[in-house]
Amino acid sequence: MEDVIIIGGGVIGCMTLRYLSRYKLSLRLIESHNDLASGATMANSAIIHAGYDPEPGTAKAYFNVRGCGMYPALAKELDFLYRPLPSLVVAFSEEQMATAEALRTRGEENGVEKLEVIGRERLLELEPNISDEAVGALYAPTAGIVEPWGAAIAAAENACDNGAKLSLGEKVIGMEKAGDGILVHTDKADYKARAVVNAAGVWSDKINDMLAPHIFDITPRLGQYYLLDRRTSGLVNNTLFACPTKEGKGVLLSPSVHEKLMIGPDAKAMPDRDLTPTDSAGLAFVKENAARFLKCPLPMNLNIRTYAGIRPTPSNGDFTVGRTPVEGFYNAAGIESPGLASSPAIGLELAEMIARDLGAEKNEDFNPFRRKQIRLNRLSEEEKKELIAREPGYASIVCKCEKVSEKEIVDCIHRNAGATTVKGVKKRVGAGLGRCQAGFCQPVVVNILARELGIPKDQVLYDDPGSEILLEKTK
Repeated sequence: MEDVIIIGGGVIGCMTLRYLSRYKLSLRLIESHNDLASGATMANSAIIHAGYDPEPGTAKAYFNVRGCGMYPALAKELDFLYRPLPSLVVAFSEEQMATAEALRTRGEENGVEKLEVIGRERLLELEPNISDEAVGALYAPTAGIVEPWGAAIAAAENACDNGAKLSLGEKVIGMEKAGDGILVHTDKADYKARAVVNAAGVWSDKINDMLAPHIFDITPRLGQYYLLDRRTSGLVNNTLFACPTKEGKGVLLSPSVHEKLMIGPDAKAMPDRDLTPTDSAGLAFVKENAARFLKCPLPMNLNIRTYAGIRPTPSNGDFTVGRTPVEGFYNAAGIESPGLASSPAIGLELAEMIARDLGAEKNEDFNPFRRKQIRLNRLSEEEKKELIAREPGYASIVCKCEKVSEKEIVDCIHRNAGATTVKGVKKRVGAGLGRCQAGFCQPVVVNILARELGIPKDQVLYDDPGSEILLEKTK
């Protein structure tokens, strides 16, 4: 029997696993996909929100502000890509300036520091390309940007380094109380645990209802994005938001930690929780609304990818975090935006709560630091030369767009929570994230995965089962 099972391998589940690994507990995370960070964590705006948007007194407000403050130190411990980057809620009228003032007041009530409502002159200093129609903005300097899947995978890897276990590619199909624990049935095995955490994202209402009374429903909401090439660097300096509405935070423009420009999302309720299609109408809406931010045309000729993600919108309008009426069963459910920013605080809160309930002792051998990841494309020329002199494998470049070496790919495969698929390699080292979108490097990545995993090339998947790349020899 495990002490704790976490259902869901997104950023919420992975952060919870990591903080639970600070205690003397046997831990297992179960994820239905072949890899971690395959749902909303893989396709979102990648913004660490400052915390001015949630209603005061809500779980969203509480966890957002605390989680945002945790990211700088956490990124250093876990070595994932994060950058402090102010956000601007841009106002295009005096009425919207009043909204900016209201958001500043709300943010200060939530505990957000250094918020400021600025006029056009200051806005132009920050964003020289801002639209002539923009009259001012709410300035939030404590915000940031992150690689969401990188944060989740780093947290899970650190947890596994400290003894946690992963069960990937297993779908939870039922749960029941069983004596002193909870039985968790998957499509591959049965597990028993003293405590279970529901961190199942868009499926969190269904997982809750397997064991606890029904308290909320999830509406899957699709958001579509454009990703523009790094040649757009400098066009936008901060994250630009529109004034929010009841539908959400609206379309944004933001630099990414990979020095590309992200545009999106729209918001559309979906009947299917797993499909993430893009459509011309939604993308046209995103482009039209994003264009309003700038006085110059958006360089859409530099678009390298469109994509979409599903976010879990809860019927109760707030995060559901903590104990349920069923002893040993905990929720981290309905976590929509600002869930990414909130994830470390949610994970910490749940870990401390569960540890108290189980009477767990601190793990004195816990190592909070993840082994550093070599990122060749972030080294100076001198650092590269020194590294290659010591480790010649770094001289073999596989992904020319993102300057990713064979050695980096091999390393990401053999780490705890390592890559087993082409998309898994992409998440961990960025091979395939660039301008050609893996058009040149994918065959080499397939060869490396087959070699390092000891499997035939036609068994290497892009992602989940059914995504085979090679089927048979043709000659």
